[in-house]
Amino acid sequence: MKRVLSEREFSAEQLNNIKSLAAEVGLLEDTVAILYGRGIDDRQKIEAFIKPSRGHFISPFKMQGMKEAVELIKRARDEDWAVVVYGDYDADGICAATIMSAALRDFGIEPIVYVPERREGYGVTKAAVDAIFEEEFPQLFITVDCGISCAEEVEYIKEQGAEVIVTDHHELPENIPDCICVNPKFNDGYIYDNLCGAGVALKVAVALNGDDAYKYLDFAAIATVADSVPLTGENRDLVYEGLKLINSRPRKCYSQFLVKNEADVTSLTVAFSIAPKINAAGRMGDARAALELFGESDESKIFSLASKLTAYNLERQKCCDELYVSAKAKLKERGAYGKVIMLFDENWNSGFVGIVAARLCEEYSRPVLLFVRSGDTLKGSVRSIENINIFEALKACSEYIEEFGGHAQAAGVNVTLENFEKLESALNAYLEKNYTPEDFLPTIIVNGRLNKPFSPRFARELEMLEPYGVGNRRPMFELCETSSEVRPIKPQSPHISIKSDKIELMYFGGAKQLKLLSSPAPRKYIFEYNVSVFRGREYVKGFVRDVICEKTAAQYAGEEIAVNNIITLASPKCSCAVQRMTAAEIDGEAQVAGWGTVYIAGEYNTLERYRNISLPVELFNISSSNLADTVLVSPQVNVDLSGFKKVVFLDCPVSGVRIPSLEGKDVVICSDVKGNNFIKNMPCTREELLKIFAYVSANADNLQGCDSYEASFKNGSFKPGHFAFALEVFRQLSLISFEGGKLTVFKGVKTELTNSELYNVACNVNG
Repeated sequence: MKRVLSEREFSAEQLNNIKSLAAEVGLLEDTVAILYGRGIDDRQKIEAFIKPSRGHFISPFKMQGMKEAVELIKRARDEDWAVVVYGDYDADGICAATIMSAALRDFGIEPIVYVPERREGYGVTKAAVDAIFEEEFPQLFITVDCGISCAEEVEYIKEQGAEVIVTDHHELPENIPDCICVNPKFNDGYIYDNLCGAGVALKVAVALNGDDAYKYLDFAAIATVADSVPLTGENRDLVYEGLKLINSRPRKCYSQFLVKNEADVTSLTVAFSIAPKINAAGRMGDARAALELFGESDESKIFSLASKLTAYNLERQKCCDELYVSAKAKLKERGAYGKVIMLFDENWNSGFVGIVAARLCEEYSRPVLLFVRSGDTLKGSVRSIENINIFEALKACSEYIEEFGGHAQAAGVNVTLENFEKLESALNAYLEKNYTPEDFLPTIIVNGRLNKPFSPRFARELEMLEPYGVGNRRPMFELCETSSEVRPIKPQSPHISIKSDKIELMYFGGAKQLKLLSSPAPRKYIFEYNVSVFRGREYVKGFVRDVICEKTAAQYAGEEIAVNNIITLASPKCSCAVQRMTAAEIDGEAQVAGWGTVYIAGEYNTLERYRNISLPVELFNISSSNLADTVLVSPQVNVDLSGFKKVVFLDCPVSGVRIPSLEGKDVVICSDVKGNNFIKNMPCTREELLKIFAYVSANADNLQGCDSYEASFKNGSFKPGHFAFALEVFRQLSLISFEGGKLTVFKGVKTELTNSELYNVACNVNG
C-alpha cells in the first residue's frame, strides 16, 4: 500500500502570506502555494522562478579554484602546452568534454580529448593515464565530471610531469587531490552547489571566453537533465536557456533524436528522447561515438553516428530487459525480504546494472545494489529511494568496500566476493538503526486536492513552472471519489476514461484495476494536469498516475467481492502444500510489518477475527510490487503473489486454492473461519438457472463485456452475485463464452448441471 503525503502543510500565517503574495504577483493562490512550499516564498523569488533567464547566472569566478584554473589555462595557451581533456562515458561526461574542448579551441588551444569506456572503470585510472602518455606528452590535464575522488591518480599524473585541473561536481571525499580543483561543493562564495559536470565545464568556458560560451548552453541543459541533478536555482535558469537554444537553433547532432514537427522540446523530451541515446553509447562500450557525434559537422557522418546511437539504445533496452528478467529470477529464488537488495552475476553487463538497479529500487522501494562479478571482484551500481541516503550508508560500512563514490541516491561500489555478504549484513543493520519503517513506504507527494471543477487558468499557470525534474517535481493532485463513470476508451483497450463532475481523467493501463474502480469503494485518484490544443481549442484533462484506496475500502464493495469470489471459485484448483492453523494461532503469530507475507481474506468481515494483524488492506489486487506485508481481500484470480515468502488464508477457501501464482507454494489456511458467505443462497435450482439463461439469450447484445464480472453489473434484473454465478456455471457447461471480449450464447447444447464444478460446490455449501 502506498501512502499519500502533502508536499507541504501551511500554518494560518503562511496561508495569509500565500494569499498576499498571489495578489502581488498576479497568480492563483494554488499556484503560489506550490511555489511557497518549495521555498520560493517571496515576490523576488517567485518572479525569478517563473521568469528564468541568463540574467540570474552566478559569476564563475565566485567558485573556488576558478581564477587559478583560468590563469593556468592561459599559461598553457601562451606556452603552447599539450592539453588533455579527460571526460566520462555518460551523458554528463560527454557533454562536459564537448563543452570544455570547444571552449579551449575558442580560447586558442587544440586539446586532446580522452573519454574512457565503461570497461576501463569510472574516473581517472592509471591505465588510462599510461595510455595517454604512450601517445601524447601532455603538460596539462583537465578533468571534467570526474577526478575529485582521484587524489592518488592525480599524483600519478603529476609524476609524469603534467599539471592537473580537476573540474567535477561529485561529493567531496576526505582526501582532496593536490591540484587546482573546481567544484561547486566547496564551501566558497559560489552559492549554488548542484551543478552537473557539464554545468561546471560551462562555468569554466564562461570564465575563459565570456558570454560567447553561452552558445554551449544546449549541451549543458541536456547534461543537467540527463544527470538528474535538481532543476532548481541556477540549474533551472541553465536548462530554461538551453531549451530555448534547442528549440530555436537545434544542432544537427541531436536533432536526429527529435520527432519532426512535434511541440517544443521540454525537459521531458530531453530525458526520454535525447539523453538515453547518448548514455547508450557509453553503456554499449562506444562512448567515443557520442563524443564524435557532438563534435561532427558533416551531415552524412552525423546521420551515420546518430543512427548508430539509436541502434545502441535499442540494443541497450533489449539487454536491460534481459538483465532485469535475470535479476528478478534471482530475487524470486533468493527473496527480497531485507532492507536492502544486493545481487551479483558474472554474466551481467556493467553498463546496464545501474538502469536495472533504478528500476528495481522503484519497484521494491528499497536501496538496490547490483554487481558484475569478475573473479573475486564485484563492481556494482547502487540506486536508492528518496528517503534513504545511500552514500552515508556506504560510508558507514566502508570497511567492507574497496572503492565507492556518488550521491545520496546513486553510487558506484566495488567490493570483494569475500565481503559481499558482510556488506549486505552491515547495510541492513545500518538501515535498521537509522531509518524507520515509514521511510521505506512507497510515497506519493501531492500538492492539493481537487474539491471543485478544475480551473483551466490553474492548469496554464502550472505550465509556467516548467522545466520540471528533480527538485522541481511535476505537481500531482488527488481527487477523492466513491463513484464515477469508468470505462475503457474502446473495447478491450488497456486504457480507461474516468468522468467525474470535477474533471475528466485518463488512466493509461488502468484496465487492470477496472474491478476496483467500478466499485463503490472510496478511492483517491492521483493525477497531474495536462493541457492540449486540438483544432484551436484548448483541452484540460487529468492523467492518472496512481489510485489509492483507504484501508476500509473493501467494506463498501460487498457485491463486487461476491462476484469476484464466484469467478475465482470457477477457476481451476492449483496444487499447494497446506498447513492448517486456527485463527487464534495465526493471530498469535502476527509479525511486525516487514516484507514477504500476504494475508488473504475472502471477505472483509473476516478481518474482525484478527486483532494483531495491523497492516495495509488491499482489495482485489496488490497496488505495489515491493512485497510489503499486506492483507488482500478477495484476490482476483490473476493476481501475482509469486514473490511472497509466506501466504496465509485468514478464512478457509470454499473449495481449495485457485490462484495460479500460488502453485507449488507453502500456504497456511485458517481451519476455523469459513469464507463461504458469498456462495450461500445462490440460484442452484434448475428453474432459477433456466430463468437466467433465458434472460441471457434474449439480452446477449446488451450484455457485452470481456468477462462475467463486467456482464454481471450490466444486467438489470438479477443480483450481480446470482448473475455471475449463473454465467460461470453456463461457461463451465459450454453454453456461453466470452472469447474476443464478446458474450456469445450457444443454444441447443445438451448437458447436465452436475457437469459444472461450481454448481456442485454451491450445492454442497447450501445443503
